[in-house]
Parts: sequence; C-alpha cells; structure tokens
Amino acid sequence: MRLLRLLTACAVLTAGCTLGPGYKRPDTDLPAGADATNYTVFTQQNWWSMFSDEVLNQMEDTALKYNWDLKATVARVDQARAAVTIAGADQLPSVSASGSSGREGNALGSGESTSRAGLNVSFELDLWGKYRRLKESARAKLLATEAARDTVRLTLTADVAKQYFTMLMLDNQIKIARQTLEARQENVRIYQSRYEAGYATEVDVRRVQANMSSVKAEEENLRLQLSKTETALSVLLGKSPRAMLEETIQRGKSLNEIILVPDVPANLPSDLLERRPDVMTAEENLVAANADIGVARTAYFPSISLTAAAGYASNALTGLFSGNSGVWNLASSMEAPIFEGGKIKAQNKQAEAKYQEVLAEYQKTVQLAFKEALDAINSNQMYRQIYESYLSQTNDMRRSYELTKKQEDAGLIGVTDLLSVEETLLSSEMNLSTARKNELDAVVDLAKALGGGWTAQDIKQVHK
Repeated sequence: MRLLRLLTACAVLTAGCTLGPGYKRPDTDLPAGADATNYTVFTQQNWWSMFSDEVLNQMEDTALKYNWDLKATVARVDQARAAVTIAGADQLPSVSASGSSGREGNALGSGESTSRAGLNVSFELDLWGKYRRLKESARAKLLATEAARDTVRLTLTADVAKQYFTMLMLDNQIKIARQTLEARQENVRIYQSRYEAGYATEVDVRRVQANMSSVKAEEENLRLQLSKTETALSVLLGKSPRAMLEETIQRGKSLNEIILVPDVPANLPSDLLERRPDVMTAEENLVAANADIGVARTAYFPSISLTAAAGYASNALTGLFSGNSGVWNLASSMEAPIFEGGKIKAQNKQAEAKYQEVLAEYQKTVQLAFKEALDAINSNQMYRQIYESYLSQTNDMRRSYELTKKQEDAGLIGVTDLLSVEETLLSSEMNLSTARKNELDAVVDLAKALGGGWTAQDIKQVHK
C-alpha cells in the first residue's frame, strides 16, 4: 500500500503541465438582443402547455417516454458517460493481483514445489497532460451527446405539436367539406326536380352534379391525409403496430379553440441562441477538438511508466505467508519517439485541421440558429396578418353566398353564378383553416428556434 500511495502522489505532483491551447469560446458576432424575459413562455421546458390543451400535454409526455428515436439518443448518452469514466481511469494507477503454484525441476531431478502471490501496480506519469486532455475531450463529447439528445427531444415535441395541429386542421376541413357536400346534394335534388318539371336544362343538372362530385373527392382526399397524419403521430408517440391499428388518436380542443399567445415580441434576444441544444452540441464538439490538439502534441514527448510489485514466494504453499517469504520489486521505463517518418507531425496537423473544421461547423450552426429564430419571429407576425385577411374574406363570402342563393331561388340569376360563389366560399373556408394551423405552427417554430427549454448544462459554467 505504501507503493500505491507513492505512485498516487506522483500523479498529483505531475498534474500541472498540460500541452495544447486552452479553450476560448469563438466570437459569433451576434447583434444586440432584446429582453429575454419577454420570451419566457417559449423557453420553458414544457412550452407546449401555452396552448392549454390537456390532450396535447398528454401526447407530449407519452412521446418523451416511449419514442424510439429518443430512446436511442439516451443510450448514446450512456455510452458517452462510460467513455468519460474510461478516460479518467487512465489517470489512476492500475492495480492487479496474481498468484501461481507449481513444481520446478531439471534433468537431475523432479525439483520442488513453488508458490507465489503478489500485488502489481503500474502507472504512467501524465507529465504532459495527455490523459487529462483525453478526459477533457471525452467529457466534452458527453456534453455534446447530451445536447444532441436534447435536440432530439426538442424536435420530437415540436413535431408532435405540429402533427396534432395538422390533425385538428384536417378535422375542421373535413367538417367543412361534409357540410358543403350536403348543400351540393340538396342542389342536385332541387335541379333534378326542376329538370323533370321542365324548369331547368340538363346542362344545369350536370353542372350541379359535377360540383357535388368535386366536393366529394376533396372530402375523400382530406380523409386520406388525416389517416396518414394519425399514423405519423402514432409513430412519434411510440405506439406499437397493434396499437396503431386498434387505438383511436384522441382529440382535445378544436382548431379554433386552441389558445394562441397574444403577443410575440418583434426583437430577437440573441443571447438565447446560445442555449439551443444544437448550438451546445456544436460548441462541445469544438471543445473536444481543441483538447485533441493537446493529446496530439504529447506524442512529441517521452512517456514514463512506473511499475511495482510486492508479495510472497515460498517453496511450499503452506509457508507462503510466513517467515521470510516476502518479495518486492520496483521498476521504471521511458519510451521516447526518435524517428516516426513524419507520423507525429502529420497527426498534429490533422488535429489542428479537425479543429478548424469543427470551428466552421460551429459558426455555421450559430448562423442557421439565428436565421431560424428570425424567420420564426417574422412568420408569427405575418401568419397572424394572413389569418385576419382570410377571416375577412370568408365572412364576406358567406354573406355573398346568402345573397346569391336568394337571387338564384328567385330566378334572378342562373346556377352558374351560384356555383361560382359556392366554390369561392369553400376555398376561403379551407384557406382560413390552413391559416389558423400555420399560426399555431409558427408559435411552435419559435419555441423550437429559441431552444424550447431543453438544456444539457450551462456551458459558461463548465468552461469557465
């Protein structure tokens, strides 16, 4: 044990020297941002609760628990955490036990019995910080993997919300199509009766029948889209094939009942982008690449290994732990590179080039993060205006249809004019439903663009 304490002390004394550059966060040249407190509703972990739909809340919880893509990323985090432990173990002495028993002899005789038992300790002095850099790299990769897991979580929860809103939109559009189809069927009945009484032509009958068939085809197409949306949502929720077939996807509020955040700030809080999990992943990969430069530089310097052994040896097993049977030895070795054919220099250049590659990826990630956030803010503003425009159009068309229908019933206009107004009304109602769904999606996109509450750790604290 004295030898073990001695080697551990050597490890502590040599911990101060570490080769390679220290990590420094790159300048991202982001503009001055707005007050981040205005975005709290978008950055809380369960950001989807802002819509006040209990069914959606339950779906998000189910997806976070059962989604298979997320389970795979959690397993990758466990792998990375184990890699940190492995890297840290190289900084500590290696201790092993050994024992043997047998007979030794030569041509003159059968010899005698021998027994040995011992404790072996080996340790490589980390004079140049190789293993400290390896652990630093492994830890950064762990944080990158955790942040990548959070990226999957954020994408998953956003996809669940958007598929849910798509399902509600299709429900609403199918309802509109069904109501319109019933009106068209009544038109066919009326004009068929008029035709038989000699008050309408066959052309009129064919027109209203064709219009009815068009609406029926649109309804069937919407039902197909709904079926595909429900199966896509089932996959996100981690449902089994049997459950996908047998279980019904629940609904909460209708599309128009979903609460919309009343005000979305116009200015982008740039500092919030640093908390996005994909930006965190890119930075941790940069930290790891920086540490790997230090690992590569240690190859220029010698490695010094210490070994020690202590134990017992005797000519008989019964006397192994008695008398003067104790034995020990100490040894050290050094290995230094002399000629490697340019291998070490090339490995250093490779590590430095890898850092530059990851640095470019980090800057690109920040750039795209800012673009997504800016687009999301603009989309929130524009989709609300688009919805208001479609709402005004739909209200006008509903009134226009009422007036046109009265004129047609009085015989003042023909069926062609009525069908034209009916088709425009149907189109405006469908567009209004789509615009409402786009409003909700824009809120989801903003929450996703700002990180949505998923953070692995505070990088500023980790890399102070």
